[in-house]
Amino acid sequence: MTTFRAGFTLWNMVKAARELTEQASVLERIDAVLRVMGGFGGTYGKGRPLVNALEDVAQDALLHEDFELAQRFQRFAAYAGGELFLDILEMYYDERARRRSEEHMRRMTAMGADRAVAALDVMCRDRPDATAADARDLFLGIALSVGHLGLGTGDGGIQLSSKEMKWLQKYGHMELLLRNLPRPASVEAASRMMSDALEEADAGMLAQLLELKARRVGLEALRTAVEDSASSESTLHACLKNQEWIFGGAYVAELARRQYTPDAILDIPLLRGDGSLHVVELKRANVEHLVIRPSGHLMLGAPVHHAVSQAQNYLRTLDENRPTILADYGVDTRRASATVVIGHPKYVGASITPQELAETLRTYNTHSTRIEVITYGTLLESAARMLALSSALQDTDSAEEPAA
Repeated sequence: MTTFRAGFTLWNMVKAARELTEQASVLERIDAVLRVMGGFGGTYGKGRPLVNALEDVAQDALLHEDFELAQRFQRFAAYAGGELFLDILEMYYDERARRRSEEHMRRMTAMGADRAVAALDVMCRDRPDATAADARDLFLGIALSVGHLGLGTGDGGIQLSSKEMKWLQKYGHMELLLRNLPRPASVEAASRMMSDALEEADAGMLAQLLELKARRVGLEALRTAVEDSASSESTLHACLKNQEWIFGGAYVAELARRQYTPDAILDIPLLRGDGSLHVVELKRANVEHLVIRPSGHLMLGAPVHHAVSQAQNYLRTLDENRPTILADYGVDTRRASATVVIGHPKYVGASITPQELAETLRTYNTHSTRIEVITYGTLLESAARMLALSSALQDTDSAEEPAA
């Protein structure tokens, strides 16, 4: 059951965000949010209509290529829909709350460093001949051991409180950027060196590095989910949320709204550069009868045809409702296209090679103009190639000498 949220803080954040745009249509949608929320006091419009109104702002901002504002309202919608805690919004958009979080991180870092010193003191006491390599092995062992900790789901499992869940979520949104610095002679020198390093840092390059890191983490999470034979469609969907780059450079962003007609909820709606819609339909990676060989020749099995038929119905509905969708949401759905992601070579029988699977899909796709069928294997491989290319370009740029 969805736990909807709203309140004075969100109302204030929406009002503040209104000052960040001059686009008339975006302002109209923000005003619609404020009308749903009402004035000071009351319930502030808590419920599904508020979530939808916030998502509409995010989508309109995307159409105007204001990605920062779109992300802000996507987070507002996630909070209103019960997916994010208020602490996360405050960390992003409340300066005082962010300073409190930064202070907490500093104290946690100091605590960790203090514990590290204590561990080294014990090792030096017990092993006076210990080397730097021994110290490295000690901390590596600690780091590897942490990976084996778990909460458990059966008897004796731990039920986390809401407060603990908030902290876990907050840590998930934190990024620590560590730089290699010479060893300082004093605490004061260390402080000065860190300040100088941050002042000299290329903000654009740091942003690119963080983006590449986030993409690597996202791709690895998807790979892990795909390799788990029990992963459901919802699990795979969660790994692909807001990861439109995985599908290629033709897509500007993932749209916030997933439902444009009463009878169709899209898995991943992507926006093309020309403002048109592309639909991604997700199925499980572990699919039986993905490819069959009934009479010597390979052909796609029933699960694929079922998924393609589902995508065809989506596209037909979007075509039929194009004027209304364009007027209400600013998205052009005429002749929209679709990608069906289903199956993986590792789950196909041993009698069918990955090459044969790829050739069967290629044969099928050449006869379809609006719907393409790919496997999670193909999706992962193409995304990994794009990521490797981006990393190579980043390395090349950082290695170039500055112009004289």
